[in-house]
Amino acid sequence: MKNSRALMMIAVSVLAGVMAIVFAARWLNQQGSLATRKVAVAAMDMGLGQQILPENVKLVAWPEGAVPSGAFADAESLKERVVRTGVLQNEPILESKLAPLGTRGGLSAVISEGKRAIAVRVNDVVGVGGFALPGNYVDVIVSTKDERRAKDDEQVISKIVLEKILVLAVDSEAGRDETKPKVVKAVTLEVTPQEAETLDLARSVGQLSLVLRNQVDTRSVRTGGITKNILLGIESRPAPVAPPAVRPMTVVRAPAGDPAPRRQCVEVFTGRERSEQCF
Repeated sequence: MKNSRALMMIAVSVLAGVMAIVFAARWLNQQGSLATRKVAVAAMDMGLGQQILPENVKLVAWPEGAVPSGAFADAESLKERVVRTGVLQNEPILESKLAPLGTRGGLSAVISEGKRAIAVRVNDVVGVGGFALPGNYVDVIVSTKDERRAKDDEQVISKIVLEKILVLAVDSEAGRDETKPKVVKAVTLEVTPQEAETLDLARSVGQLSLVLRNQVDTRSVRTGGITKNILLGIESRPAPVAPPAVRPMTVVRAPAGDPAPRRQCVEVFTGRERSEQCF
């Protein structure tokens, strides 16, 4: 009698535990399905300037509270859009990573507003040994004749003419995910219209070199250039010219006093001559 009652209690406990597990699992599944939504992600790696095709996009369930701003919920809205930065596989495709609507694919899609792209022919030395990759920043040095000197004392001068210039592409590739050096024949730089004029003139009057710089270094350093005599210690570098000091204007006021008395003048005519007499 006692054994049957104990077995019945055990059976009831086991049944209650199983039912609790089933209901808990169903509740968790329901909560999980309610807390997610579809988000468009990249089905494969895409490089900047690439046009998005249907096979480049897939929809995945994404936690509702973690959906990034600018995400897309369907692949149709991404049709023929152009990527302006590299997108990795399974990475959400965001509006901030896309070029404006109507933009055609290619390098022109990644040029910033108000900027221009200009190509510079380089070699393994000028191109910083292949380390000037898309997304890096460089300074541009020109080496030319110093025309400030007399003809019998002409020297070559090297001078930084442009600073913090973005590398858009090397040769015909614009992908920014590579980190290995690559020796190329041409580098495409992003410049303003004024910088494009400077660069075009610089490459016509001398030899160009690229100087790789830290991507987070935004300081501008103005130099006077270096010549052969300065390099060999024959001459010293010119001291930087400080801007002239602005002296405060001193206003001198006339001392207050009695106003000068008014004078009376009379015109005197002597023949054809005229004179004025004041008293």
